[in-house]
Amino acid sequence: MKAATRQRWLSLAAGFLALSPIGQMALASAPLAAPETPALSSTLPSGLPGLPSLGEVMQRNLSTGLAINGFDPVSYRLGAKPAAGRPEYELLQDRFVWRFASQANLEAFRDAPDVYTPAFGGFDPTGIAKGVAVESDPSQFAVIGSRLYLFRSADNRQRFLQNAELLAQAENRWDAVLRLIAR
Repeated sequence: MKAATRQRWLSLAAGFLALSPIGQMALASAPLAAPETPALSSTLPSGLPGLPSLGEVMQRNLSTGLAINGFDPVSYRLGAKPAAGRPEYELLQDRFVWRFASQANLEAFRDAPDVYTPAFGGFDPTGIAKGVAVESDPSQFAVIGSRLYLFRSADNRQRFLQNAELLAQAENRWDAVLRLIAR
């Protein structure tokens, strides 16, 4: 059996064991080991973070490694539409590659990433309110107060804007959903 195939089988078995009640008790008493670096990360272009195993805390394009599909997170607050980031204005921040439309936007993000990073890791808050991490479309967004929210569809965005209770539900469930997303 090839090493990569064997590793996948071991990872699957460990995942199933972790989901079982006996596995959860064993894991609760065992110290956490550092995660292995995926074997595929060596085939990625230099400068990109490694591929995720199951998901990420921040949504990113799995083929490019770009956070929020390469849109400039600062641009959401500057105009009616978000701007696509440019390769010459890239920043590696917390294992994610962010792109910006200008050097000024890159510096603004670098100075205050918490201000510009999308809420709920860029996942759709209507899904988070239901207890699941649902990928979003960065062109479907809303800036509410000081937070950026990304949505899967225009319908989800409209539902979220019309029902203030969804935000409270999403905030209450985010920690539980976050534990289900591999880091």
